[in-house]
Amino acid sequence: MDRGYPASSAVRFVCDHHRLAGDQRMVLQRVIVPAGIALSRMGRALSLHEIRGREIFLDGYNCIITTESLLEGFAVYLCDDGFLRDTRGFFGRYRASKSACRAIQEILGLLAEAGPVRTVFLLDCQISRSGELAAEIRGLMAQMGLEGDALCQRDVDRQLKCCRKIVASSDGIVIDSAPEAIDLPAEIARRRGIKATII
Repeated sequence: MDRGYPASSAVRFVCDHHRLAGDQRMVLQRVIVPAGIALSRMGRALSLHEIRGREIFLDGYNCIITTESLLEGFAVYLCDDGFLRDTRGFFGRYRASKSACRAIQEILGLLAEAGPVRTVFLLDCQISRSGELAAEIRGLMAQMGLEGDALCQRDVDRQLKCCRKIVASSDGIVIDSAPEAIDLPAEIARRRGIKATII
């Protein structure tokens, strides 16, 4: 990839050559990032104390699913760009459970402590029961004194790429379009002493 080969072709070539299984291919697709892009993303990354008094937009399901994976003991990988990613690959089949509610409480508790001036939680409305989950998040935000909103949208990625605010996401395309980004699951992992897998 650092020699200019397209990511998908490079991963396919290496995986075919070494006869890697489907789950191993998924890991490589998520973890390996060309050096130039990785450095660019690291330059946009903020630590938790840097969001105090500022507005933040959350890639809702991205943050929830990665945090849920951390808390439930699923593999979460430290990627070349410094962001944590899981490889569970729901792609629209996700259903929020009790562990998702726990993940949301962890995320909102972290934000309440960090003190952003406004928090906007964006959920993909294509995923079942997103409206109910957004209402639940709004209620928790009110209880924790977090100003902002939780919204269901059809074009979450586009809104995150266009908002020109701090984004909380590990989606590389979103990070590449944002002026600044934060990895909230990584902050939770550090606080809880959870070690991400390093390849």
